[in-house]
Amino acid sequence: MNIRGRNKVTPEFNMSSMTDIVFLLLIFFMIASTLVSADAIDLLLPKSSSKTTQSKSVTVSINKKLEYFVDRKKVPKRQLERAILAKVGKSKVGRTITLRVEESVAMKNAVYVMDIANRNRIKSSLAVRAK
Repeated sequence: MNIRGRNKVTPEFNMSSMTDIVFLLLIFFMIASTLVSADAIDLLLPKSSSKTTQSKSVTVSINKKLEYFVDRKKVPKRQLERAILAKVGKSKVGRTITLRVEESVAMKNAVYVMDIANRNRIKSSLAVRAK
């Protein structure tokens, strides 16, 4: 008497459902990445091999015409400290600025903004582009 079952389990794996999921994820991330935009002025930043994470902070930009911007709003140099303090707020925790200085700008202008941040105990980071 032959007692074999009629249904055999095949050891093959069907990849078609897996490729559907991969394509859906690809489409999702392509759409989501277009919605993310940096709130900054387009500058040619210096190159660096280190990577930093971007957190919620106030952006201070200096272009090659030595114009100062606080979160895309043009600010005269003499009112820069007041504008930074107004944007950062009065809390002592989590106060950070991201300094975006164009590559051709002299370092003394970046140090001027870092000095403002240091005097007011605000953390500062320098934005660079990847090599």
